[in-house]
Amino acid sequence: MRILLDTADLEKIEYFNLHYPIEGVTTNPTILAKEGGDVVELLHKIRAIIGEDKELHVQVTEKTFERIVREAEAIVAAFGKNTFVKIPATDVGLRATKYLSDKGIGVTVTAVLTAAQGMLASNSGASYVAPYISRSENLCADGVGTVADIAEIFSKSNAKTQILAASFKTAKEVLDVAVAGCHAATIGSTIMQMLITHTTTDTSIAGFDRDWREAFGEESLLERLEKKA
Repeated sequence: MRILLDTADLEKIEYFNLHYPIEGVTTNPTILAKEGGDVVELLHKIRAIIGEDKELHVQVTEKTFERIVREAEAIVAAFGKNTFVKIPATDVGLRATKYLSDKGIGVTVTAVLTAAQGMLASNSGASYVAPYISRSENLCADGVGTVADIAEIFSKSNAKTQILAASFKTAKEVLDVAVAGCHAATIGSTIMQMLITHTTTDTSIAGFDRDWREAFGEESLLERLEKKA
């Protein structure tokens, strides 16, 4: 399953883009509002950090069909290739998705809470559908199950649309959607670090270091190899 980073914090983007195998960055109006300032300049800086080959997902703020289309075209023009326009799962959103997809613009239909919404978004030509996991769970619905249902629908219909799961509260949810057949997930920085962190891993590393120092002192294996070279 492919991983994207769900934030507009430039320091976090720089860190995870350097150290983790992320394939892009996703944003939404709430994420951008949290950072404040010149939002267009911020998005340009994100694009500069991740480069042209990774994905950048930017959500529209307009509400009518005509203005959503104008905004989507402006977003892609501003931030270049591999920019996906996020459009909420509404009736006007489906119409805009169909229009933009027919023009070759990648659309991520967001705020998906049901398999039916995912199916309609795919039929409208969406590149991605973004089901919300924890938000579904908070409504006593099965977020992971919804991903599994969408994955089965897409598989049986040979859909080209991919699932980009979002809205996670735990690392376990990320693993669960991966098992359910999710193509990609967008994850906040805290959850991202949870995926790699484990106390037993830390104690194992500490044990390796202790045993090495007791046997060989502070000189590393690299230093010993370079002496022999």
